Amino acid sequence: MFTTLAILAAIGAYLVFIYNGLVKARQMAEEAWSGIDVQLKRRADLIPNLIETVKGYAGHEKGTLESVVELRNKAQAVPAGDVAGRAAVEGMLGAALGKVIALAEAYPDLKANENFLQLQTSLETIEGEIQMSRRYYNGAARDLNVKVESFPNNLVAGQFGFSKKPYFEIANEADRAVPTVKF
Repeated sequence: MFTTLAILAAIGAYLVFIYNGLVKARQMAEEAWSGIDVQLKRRADLIPNLIETVKGYAGHEKGTLESVVELRNKAQAVPAGDVAGRAAVEGMLGAALGKVIALAEAYPDLKANENFLQLQTSLETIEGEIQMSRRYYNGAARDLNVKVESFPNNLVAGQFGFSKKPYFEIANEADRAVPTVKF
């Protein structure tokens, strides 16, 4: 009788240990996603200033500038939990921003503008922060996904509604390419 109770208590404690590990992994992934969201918001807030600065020098590049604004609005409209959708739009936005920055090469006055240089530096800093946040999120998502899929964790995960998190990655290979600007 005592042995049976001890075995049941050990199994119960192990199940609690698994459950708490899954909760911790899920919270880490959600906290990591919050970090990405903060950096993407910082970038979105910077875009209007960048566009206004570039407009003064490269007004005839209206299509490129409008594309950035449109993609920024699309990115902000993606639902909070849609990691894959957000990654797709943010990848396109990053490529479009690269084209705007590349415009500076064709406009020496823009390239020398102090406001543009500050905005460019801020954007580069934010892009670096986004990359670090993305790596952290993907690591947290990987840890959760491993726990959700591993035996015997998968038995507990299935019972309590734990599910895998998608990775935040660029799906379109063209978005990874360095933009080219031709005049």
